[in-house]
Amino acid sequence: MPRMSKKRRLEWCFFLRQVKVGNATCDRITYNDLCRGCTHSCKQSFRAVIILCPRYYSKRRKKGDRDNGR
Repeated sequence: MPRMSKKRRLEWCFFLRQVKVGNATCDRITYNDLCRGCTHSCKQSFRAVIILCPRYYSKRRKKGDRDNGR
């Protein structure tokens, strides 16, 4: 796996999580649990607390909740 350049690492530092691979550790870009399965490009970091995502709909929502925006 190629190493991440210093410029790219500084740009993505909010998304990076250190993962142990074999005997070494590497930085991997990691998204929030809710954003991982989402098909949209508005991904958020694993460090962010999602209060409201306009494109996320829970499987448990009621049919009428889609238009409320709450």
